Amino acid sequence: MEFGRIENINALNINDFKLPYQKQEVLPGKFSNPKIYVGLPKWGSTKWAGQLYPERTREKEYSLYYMQRFNCIELNATHYKIYGKPTIDKWTEKLGEKDFKFCPKMYQGITHRGSLKGKDFITNEFFISIREFGKYLGPTYIQMSEAFSPKRKDELYQFLERLPKDFTYFLEVRHADWFNSNEHLEELASYLRKLNIGFVITDTPGRRDVVHLKLTIPQAMIRFSCDGIVNEIDNFRIAQWKDLIQKWFDNGMQNCYFFLHVQNEGEAISVANYVEQVFNGTI
Repeated sequence: MEFGRIENINALNINDFKLPYQKQEVLPGKFSNPKIYVGLPKWGSTKWAGQLYPERTREKEYSLYYMQRFNCIELNATHYKIYGKPTIDKWTEKLGEKDFKFCPKMYQGITHRGSLKGKDFITNEFFISIREFGKYLGPTYIQMSEAFSPKRKDELYQFLERLPKDFTYFLEVRHADWFNSNEHLEELASYLRKLNIGFVITDTPGRRDVVHLKLTIPQAMIRFSCDGIVNEIDNFRIAQWKDLIQKWFDNGMQNCYFFLHVQNEGEAISVANYVEQVFNGTI
């Protein structure tokens, strides 16, 4: 994830990465079985050979090893292609009774190409596709482009209102104007609460404004970006998330999806191992 990337994070002050003060969100009360999901945005990379799967593993086998190791995926593949039932069945038939969640990213033809209006057919095709995940389907991740500003808020709200009601959604906005005006941010958060849609929290070094910490449903989706080699600042960032997620769980949050975006791709598995070690026991 290039969004908000900084070349030399170690040149910055660790205090610049403190999570902002947050008034405690009002949640339903202690949930009986909260769950934290940690995953990556794709099945594999040649750089993960010897870490996630054996050397010379074929690409078509990446998903099997990934699903054995992780409990969720931020499925970026669905942002670029609408998959048919045969492909989705090949993924899900490997899971059996494992608690694994696919969090499909909405197809870019809906969110990134022109207006959100007049997209009923392609949107319907997208939902026909992801419905095939069945019990393994997690929240659908809707990402708007960096160019999508609050000037188009009515278009966005109308689009969200038309979405099928039997899915769970998380929305990510990136344009700075959503965040440099408290009025815009609070209005969006209020509207998402009304529609029972989650608000993606993106923790990326170069855009601290998007770390808004607003829970609009009793679930969280956090997209955490780092270069890959865990350093003092990234240790600090990850430790803060452990503490905050624990507070959220104690106050009634049901699920937390924590997706890692690691720029130095060969380090992604070791970063995931480290994060899971830090988060161990968090609920």
